Amino acid sequence: MSDSVVLSAAGVGLVLDLRGPGLPRVVHWGADPGPLSAAVAGVLAGAPSPAAVAVDGADPWGPLPLLPAQWDGWAGRHGATGSRSGRWPHLRLMSTAPATVADGVLTAEAADPVAGVAVRSRVSLTPQGVVVVRHALTNTGADEWSLSALRCLLPVPDRATELLDLTGRWALERVPQRHAFTHGTHARESRRGRTGHDAATLLVAGVPGFSFGAGEVWSVHIGWSGDHEHYAERLAGAIGVLGGGELLAPGEVRLAPGETYTTPDAYFVWSGAGLDGMSERLHAMLRARPAHPRSPRPLTLNVWEAVYFDHDLNRLTALADRAVQIGVERYVLDDGWFTGRRDDSAGLGDWEVDVNVWPDGLGPLVEHVRSHGMQFGLWFEPEMVNPDSDLARAHPDWFLAAPGRPARPERQQQVLDLTRPEVVDLLFERISALVAAYRIDYIKWDHNRDLLEAAPDGTAGVHRQTLAAYRLMDRLRARHPGLEIESCASGGGRVDLGVLARTDRVWASDSNDPLDRQHIQRWTGLLLPPEIVGSHVGPSPAHVNGRVSSVEFRCATALLGHAGIEWDITRCTPQELELLADWIRLYRRTRATLHTGRTVRVDLPDPSAHLYGVVAADRSAALFVYAQLDSALEHRAVRIRLPGLDPTRTYRVTRCWGVDPGLPADGVALPGAALSTVGLVITRPRPVEATVLELTALSESEQP
Repeated sequence: MSDSVVLSAAGVGLVLDLRGPGLPRVVHWGADPGPLSAAVAGVLAGAPSPAAVAVDGADPWGPLPLLPAQWDGWAGRHGATGSRSGRWPHLRLMSTAPATVADGVLTAEAADPVAGVAVRSRVSLTPQGVVVVRHALTNTGADEWSLSALRCLLPVPDRATELLDLTGRWALERVPQRHAFTHGTHARESRRGRTGHDAATLLVAGVPGFSFGAGEVWSVHIGWSGDHEHYAERLAGAIGVLGGGELLAPGEVRLAPGETYTTPDAYFVWSGAGLDGMSERLHAMLRARPAHPRSPRPLTLNVWEAVYFDHDLNRLTALADRAVQIGVERYVLDDGWFTGRRDDSAGLGDWEVDVNVWPDGLGPLVEHVRSHGMQFGLWFEPEMVNPDSDLARAHPDWFLAAPGRPARPERQQQVLDLTRPEVVDLLFERISALVAAYRIDYIKWDHNRDLLEAAPDGTAGVHRQTLAAYRLMDRLRARHPGLEIESCASGGGRVDLGVLARTDRVWASDSNDPLDRQHIQRWTGLLLPPEIVGSHVGPSPAHVNGRVSSVEFRCATALLGHAGIEWDITRCTPQELELLADWIRLYRRTRATLHTGRTVRVDLPDPSAHLYGVVAADRSAALFVYAQLDSALEHRAVRIRLPGLDPTRTYRVTRCWGVDPGLPADGVALPGAALSTVGLVITRPRPVEATVLELTALSESEQP
């Protein structure tokens, strides 16, 4: 093995110094520098180890190892921390074998034999240019090792002087916040037991003024659904870093001799083309997964905002009849179908069909839905239980709480202790039986409260609870191949790549208000491609905030996602039904582009508007949405540039949805280069309205 290695893919380069004596040191993460000779790589790396400082005065603030510690001259957050009964808190991890590289994956091993700890690090560069880091720490000593933290981190250069991450709340998830990357630590920590509505989602560092379309950015996402941290750190005289990992409570991970703890995967993304370039890498990586949904994403009707808990067979079959008339492809029965569930105060955990409401079971509804050619989905909240339920009365000891310390109630429900095998077995058998009996295609998997004081045996339990939830999902998918699962957590409270490794889409928010959704979906798209972000047309006024909006604007907002309806469509006017039917036809006709193309978001000087779209992978087609969110200072037509097109092709631009943009009925034909640079003049929509433009590349015979 050489003294250095360069991993490169899709214009990204990761240069690592292997000279030891510890784990590989990261010399560079960013634009691909091209092939480097050993001599050049050595010069770039600088001093090989902290020991050299004492010998020749080399700079101690050179490249950091994958798990930096005080031995490395690092005064920031350590990569690995823990102790053996309070002893050996400072690790000196020294290489125990030459690092290996195969198929874009570097594997390195190191140990501190005095502390009794060994580490195996895995660093891979995906074909899309995403760096994935994972560490595994093994207790090689004779007694217990208590792990405090095991973090994944990579350096960022001095020119990355701004930070962006996301925050939010219920029904207003993923709100951006931005500030300077100064000295100190900017940490986003979640102790909610789930990802959280206020999760950072991605922590991005970038050059001054980086935007969707321009500037270098470096980002990190931790693929974990329990407590976690993302952080950016810069110390005086030291290189800055981005990092994160699982956020462990005291005593949460105690390794017996021979036991190993493995971190969640940390995803690091560099882009030289702004936030859209970062998203393009992440979207492409997700789409390359073997389990990524490939079939057309069905237009979904969820009945929650149509009927809530008022389940009546005649009313629900009437919804199915109306749904199929306008082109719906999947019908989802939401909360309220199981024993005692007339409101949210009772029944949760009793996963059996309520015979008082459904004397013949769900069969009549399911068969009616299937007779129309639609798929059938069902709502569950497996990890939770109402104290007013048969399950809770039979097993009050199944709550996720320490003995003798009653669990704190929230939302009139408690958390089930999934670390108990008997709890998971019961949930699996009941859910599996219903999936088999009714040939359920899709589960809406909800998670409506935080995990508070999660210590089932007196020791912190979020880590074990999260892994148990993952195993339950995996077990159901293995028993029922083809079953799709949506990750819903009172809306967008569990959106991360850990849960998405075993689910097929996320519910971005409980808010179907299109104005809020414009923002929520815009920033959710930093991480996720449109086809796995549920986006529904709700009623007006909106259920969550009472805002009134037009059908056209609601449909335009829901179009660029995994689209659906959450509305009592039996009460729609004929005009509303026709609009919905037209919109569904548009969605079904264009989803092949929407769900495989490149997402682009245009940086506008006007904060009152959004311009965004999806360009087909081969750039033969595109859809763009111009949404006017508020009153504009400029009261005139607007010129919009449409990026991402093929400059050598000519496109016909037509209105396919929304308000009239002032184009001829048959559209206009313009070169891609002109559309991207000069732009197209359209009539500015009124506030809370939008226009959707469809672009189709002309054939040679159609050229003007």
